[in-house]
Amino acid sequence: MSGAGVGGASEERQAMQAHVSIILPVHNAEPWLDECLRSVLQQDFEGTMELSVFNDASKDKSGAIIEKWRVKLEDSGVHVIIGGHDSPSPRGVGYAKNQAVAQSSGSYLCFLDSDDVMMPQRVRLQHEAAIQHPSSIIGCRVRRDPPNSTERYTRWINQLTPEQLLTQVPRGPSFVHCGFAPVWDTRRVWLYTMGSREPLFTLVASFQRTHIMSLYVSICVHLWGPWPAYHPLLHRRTTIWTHRVRFLEEQALPRWAAFTIWNAGKQGRRLYRSLTASSQRKVVAFCDVDENKIRKGFYCHEDSQERPKPRIPILHFRAARPPFVICVKLDLTGGAFEDNLRSLHLQEGQDFLHFS
Repeated sequence: MSGAGVGGASEERQAMQAHVSIILPVHNAEPWLDECLRSVLQQDFEGTMELSVFNDASKDKSGAIIEKWRVKLEDSGVHVIIGGHDSPSPRGVGYAKNQAVAQSSGSYLCFLDSDDVMMPQRVRLQHEAAIQHPSSIIGCRVRRDPPNSTERYTRWINQLTPEQLLTQVPRGPSFVHCGFAPVWDTRRVWLYTMGSREPLFTLVASFQRTHIMSLYVSICVHLWGPWPAYHPLLHRRTTIWTHRVRFLEEQALPRWAAFTIWNAGKQGRRLYRSLTASSQRKVVAFCDVDENKIRKGFYCHEDSQERPKPRIPILHFRAARPPFVICVKLDLTGGAFEDNLRSLHLQEGQDFLHFS
């Protein structure tokens, strides 16, 4: 297997530039690949499409399946570009996506994972939305197969409003798994320079921080399949956490002179420790409903090099003052947390942001 095609586009490819390039990284995807590629063939998009596949050292029959579908797809008018390598070990999903982007020629990039299935209208609807929102990455709602897996997470992503995409700091690269966007010159540069393992989530964070893009949720056009070990959600959670914190500090915290972290437990303390020293000084309290935590009275940041070490009050949420950075997982307490939050009559985005 060669990596031919990665790099500059040939004159032939420039002449037949597609409207949409479907970007597909592959590693040992044999169990899912037939259904995934069938969904590419079944798209009802009337513009020109190409499929850009990068095979990241697969040791199963993924390569043979790709070649089989190449014939069917090209017979139907979908140009197929195949790159890859056969090294002993894969280089990671971020690397594979970058290479698939590099060898593509489309005006729009449509990201697809090898264990996912697209509904027939996905490319058409997201392309229409991208034209209407030219500075945006277009996301979409999803269905999960089997339906009862990751039920809470799927419900959360499918209920987000456009405004909440910025007030509920993204909890993973979910939007970009189903992402669709025009090819900006700076975007291709960022794909190569912002990190090889989670570049797409880094890209989202970068555009959010610089106000160059917004996220727009389309209707349900995507189906998540089972998660193989290669799935991006299983890679580099610390990288994702770091970018979420950075987004919080650059977009939200400068507007607040002081704030309260809603959760005196593990997640809240982790957030505090992850903040810069200047952001830590803005934390006036933790708040919670757990009487055991509240009785402790203070949180002492033991990792601090300062003397004396800061002692931050732990309050009941009704005694705490907004704005809040909320580190409590949604839809996990039978509605108790959501009821408590609603009882304070606060405005999301102004008085609180969700971090977990």
